[in-house]
Amino acid sequence: MIRHIAMLTLRADTADAAIDRLVSELRALPDLIDEIATYEVGVDLRLVAGNSTVAIVADFDDADAWTVYRNHPAHVRVLDEIIAPLLDTRTAIQFER
Repeated sequence: MIRHIAMLTLRADTADAAIDRLVSELRALPDLIDEIATYEVGVDLRLVAGNSTVAIVADFDDADAWTVYRNHPAHVRVLDEIIAPLLDTRTAIQFER
């Protein structure tokens, strides 16, 4: 099992409506990409300054399934059209569970 964690820090001027749209688009991906075993998206509660804005935690059966997700047109569209215009920084990791 491969776990993928991505943490997105969005630009400071990102509107809440844009964050809501981003989260909605991300949460739709499991219905479009069969290789996703589990998928969670959360928005930071803003309890501590300096945290990332959005986190994604996803599980895949193996590295091949993660690669399908990474390259899937629905995922690439969200990356290019929704995330990229809002993104300040991104951190990610994939590890075996």
